Amino acid sequence: MEWTMQQQGFDYAYDKRLYDRLREGHARPVREHFHAGLDYQNKLARFLENHDEPRAAATFSPEVHEAAAVITFLSPGLRFFHQGQFEGRKKRISPHLVRGPEEPVDQRLKQFYDRLLAVLRQPVVRNGEWQLLECVPAWDGNWTWDCFVAFAWQGAGDERLLVTVNYAPNQSQCYVRLPFADLGNGQWRLQDLLGDATYEREGNDLQARGLYLDAPACRVAMLSRCR
Repeated sequence: MEWTMQQQGFDYAYDKRLYDRLREGHARPVREHFHAGLDYQNKLARFLENHDEPRAAATFSPEVHEAAAVITFLSPGLRFFHQGQFEGRKKRISPHLVRGPEEPVDQRLKQFYDRLLAVLRQPVVRNGEWQLLECVPAWDGNWTWDCFVAFAWQGAGDERLLVTVNYAPNQSQCYVRLPFADLGNGQWRLQDLLGDATYEREGNDLQARGLYLDAPACRVAMLSRCR
């Protein structure tokens, strides 16, 4: 009913379909969900938990939680966070109560969300244009390309953000077709915004074949580009 609700005047509708597909744990249905038009996607409220659903920290393993959060909150639309989500709380609290049990803070998860929120504050994510990217096999017969979800944000000037997720419990490889027309000659440096790694890549190779990925299970990379 999401599209119907939007047409009847609702500003946003919960994107329960994306949430359900992330819980199922398969990349292709998640990727196919993003084929919808941006006039529809921009009016979806993306979430990983709310007062009706189980806590994300209790539903997903730590690695899958981080991967699902990156897909959810770096896609277009309204980003909806639930009280206690950043701290990794696992006890679901009835909305009729005004109290909850004391729970220890999950420091790893809190640090992850601190970094993710810093990325979400960047102008390219707030004002840029979002685009789903094509992933292709790294070699003939390698089916693991189908395990990736990848998209890009592009803003004014040279503001660009590349998001890739291996949303599978296995090592996966692929080439990601990049939408940037000015890769050209020379070296490009990609900086991982959720970690400390940097990567040097040849511009002509990026333009011809795409960005090669060889990622462990449920691995996330959020990369900003600069020469």
